[in-house]
Amino acid sequence: MPESTTANLPEYSVSEIASALKRTVEDAFPFVRVRGEIGGLKAAASGHIYFDLKDDKAVLNAIIWKQTARLLKLRPEQGLEVVCTGRVTTYPGSSRYQIIVEQIELAGAGALMAMLEERRKKLAAEGLFAAERKKPLPYLPDVIGVITSPTGAVIRDIMHRLNERFPRRVLLWAVAVQGEKSAGEVAAAIRGFNALAPGGAVPRPDLLIVARGGGSLEDLMAFNEEVVVRAAAESAIPLISAVGHETDTTLIDYASDRRAPTPTAAAEMAVPVRAELVTQTLDFQRRLFASLSRGIAQRRTHLAALARVLPRADQLFAQPRQRLDLAGERLGRALQRNVQEHRRAFTRAATLLRPRAITGEIARGRERTGVLGQRLARAETNVLARERKRLQAVARVLDSVSYKGVLERGFALVRGGDGHVRRRAAAISSGEALTLTFADGAREAVAAGAPKPRVTKAKAGSNAGQDDLF
Repeated sequence: MPESTTANLPEYSVSEIASALKRTVEDAFPFVRVRGEIGGLKAAASGHIYFDLKDDKAVLNAIIWKQTARLLKLRPEQGLEVVCTGRVTTYPGSSRYQIIVEQIELAGAGALMAMLEERRKKLAAEGLFAAERKKPLPYLPDVIGVITSPTGAVIRDIMHRLNERFPRRVLLWAVAVQGEKSAGEVAAAIRGFNALAPGGAVPRPDLLIVARGGGSLEDLMAFNEEVVVRAAAESAIPLISAVGHETDTTLIDYASDRRAPTPTAAAEMAVPVRAELVTQTLDFQRRLFASLSRGIAQRRTHLAALARVLPRADQLFAQPRQRLDLAGERLGRALQRNVQEHRRAFTRAATLLRPRAITGEIARGRERTGVLGQRLARAETNVLARERKRLQAVARVLDSVSYKGVLERGFALVRGGDGHVRRRAAAISSGEALTLTFADGAREAVAAGAPKPRVTKAKAGSNAGQDDLF
């Protein structure tokens, strides 16, 4: 009986049973929504995203293909509770079932708020929300850059409020304020305004306003993205965030230099009221004139009080006038004495310049010059005699050491053809032209061959050796 039962059962291969299970699962769950917590998140180099959806009892593998991941509004994060929409299938290679995710969204407002709080803490730890990074707003900007949708009521409210308070030039950078492209466009607009060069064809704004009307938490998610928050924190131009209504708070509000509860309030922060400014200026002018008038009156009173205690002019100049009269009298007498002193000096000089006195001085000078001339002649004669004796002594010493004295004693000076003195016989070559210098002149000669050896000794004082040289 057991054998017949076994024989009636169909037989499958592993691949066949895996394919059958795959078709069964896909037919039963063609499109589902699954809620769970993200775990084991991993982004592959290919661009696909793998993670687990889990609750307290089970785990479901999930895959987001590369093409789908680029279009997601919400990026999956570890520990985030989400609702994934897609189709359930199996993976025969490891005998497991999984969901191919087509769309992902947060499981509820509580999860979304938890994610935003976690992101806020992360960015705050980097210092993007620090108070010392906040820049003061310009009091009266010439150009205001507005980043918002060109078709909404926000731009109209801002322009209307600016025209009422203080008309300014406005540059609009149109962006999408909702949807998957919104965050990138808003961040690009902030960086684009900052990239404008001052004094260029397009004026660089003095103030930026990022604005959007009210909406749900999901509608405002673009202004919670990191790329928008970082662009706002990096902006060198002061920035006002006016996103949503007064009760709405987004992460760009923390990074901006000033948060406005509404777009209209942002316009009010941007510029003062022109009428109030004019009134205030006139009030300052009135107060300035009043202050100047009071100051002049006080100084006039003070000057009058000082004038009363000052002495009269005739009292001030009485003593100087008397000193001037005395000085004038002394000056006349001093001039007379000065003239007399110069007259006496001139008289003494004239006496010294008389002809007889001059003749005596010349005679004395001539006599003295003659005496000095005689002394000079005697000194010159003595010096010349002394130097002549010294020169003669030196000449005698020079004659004693001169070779000419040696030549007078019968010797000769031998020079070769090159003009150099030949001091040794070995230095003379056979047939070399020589010059012999005697005491009374020079003669040319030619050197002969080597002399033959002599047996007999030459007599003392004999000059036979010199004869053999020729």
